[in-house]
Amino acid sequence: MGNRKALRDIKNMVVAPLYQCAVTKRRLTEKNNVVDKNPKFVARRPITRSFAATLTSKSQATQQESKENYEQIGNKRKHSPTVALVVSSNSLDTSTAIEVDEHLPTNELPLPMAEEMEVIESSDAKEVEMEDIVMETIPDIDICDREDPLAVVDYVEDLYSFYRKTEVTSCVSPDYMSNQFDINEKMRAVLIDWLIEVHHKFELMDETLFLTVNIIDRFLARQTVGRKKLQLVGVTAMLLACKYEEVSVPVVEDLILLSKRTYTRAEVLEMEKLIINTLQFNLSVRTPYVFMRRFLKAAQSDKKLELLSFFIVELSLVEYKMLKFRPSLLAAAAIYTAQCTLKGFKQWTKTCELHTNYSEDQLLECSMLMVDFHLKAGTGKLTGVYRKYSTFKFGCAAKSEPALFLLEAGHMLDPK
Repeated sequence: MGNRKALRDIKNMVVAPLYQCAVTKRRLTEKNNVVDKNPKFVARRPITRSFAATLTSKSQATQQESKENYEQIGNKRKHSPTVALVVSSNSLDTSTAIEVDEHLPTNELPLPMAEEMEVIESSDAKEVEMEDIVMETIPDIDICDREDPLAVVDYVEDLYSFYRKTEVTSCVSPDYMSNQFDINEKMRAVLIDWLIEVHHKFELMDETLFLTVNIIDRFLARQTVGRKKLQLVGVTAMLLACKYEEVSVPVVEDLILLSKRTYTRAEVLEMEKLIINTLQFNLSVRTPYVFMRRFLKAAQSDKKLELLSFFIVELSLVEYKMLKFRPSLLAAAAIYTAQCTLKGFKQWTKTCELHTNYSEDQLLECSMLMVDFHLKAGTGKLTGVYRKYSTFKFGCAAKSEPALFLLEAGHMLDPK
């Protein structure tokens, strides 16, 4: 029995565990059957899928050799007392009982060979290296604002997570015009296009424009309005948005002059009461602008990309059909479309996908509509946005060539 050698492979490594486990050697005493655990080898890192595949191929190659060895010593083991050695795997939650000879020297129990150890170290090193490379490709977009208290870097991710959860409250039904008896979506488009020009003339903040459009849609979704009062709704909505966003608010008389004295001061104030009560004083809503700033930061934008993105998203404000998209999706699609327009090819990084929570495929439908709006922006009667962004102040963003290849890509995905 002293010349007997341990088997090289007793199939305890045929199915390699996916996670870290230890091969434990146990010494058994015949008197009291006390198990003395003496760890001989502990894997230093998790066994990867690639190593599992390597071990599987090795074990298959040695199965024939193992079978022959078992047959040779089969007769010797018949008269020898045996005990069970249980090799457990935490990762698979299973255990394998293997019969071994009581008199078998413990130092001859099957252990990983030196070449297998090299495979573990090399394969695991490659896996760690690849993981590190992937993590390095996603930069920290807030690192430059760590010292700025207004950037609230410690809370910004929580804030935008809350914005995404609550943005649905600022949305309206995409077919609310069906409840209106005297106005339609074309009249809404004319009103929004005119308000964009008024907003530009007064040099108001971007937030004011987006809030104005949101107030109009939410009010019209709940209240029927005649066509003669539609402009009054728009003017009053801008007055409310200015009171919420601006430091210097235009006076009522200025808005009356813009409407060519169609309405009186009393009518404006009466409409203001009606709108604010209908909306239950809720002006803290998530508009596309809220997400534009964050997503542009994730895209590491320059001034050119920023202006083109706002040009595209303002074109979408005019279009009634775009109400079916959430504000965050509109913002992400506008930036994606602008990037594709400037680069001339599809451009959507992992950083943008991480911070927007939208993949390129999710943006494609909305982006195709935006490309179509860009293509037709300078034609037709509603050219307020096009003329605004054709000026030097806005970088002549409207004169950029549309990303027509996105339309072709969309038709390839959906032949209909």
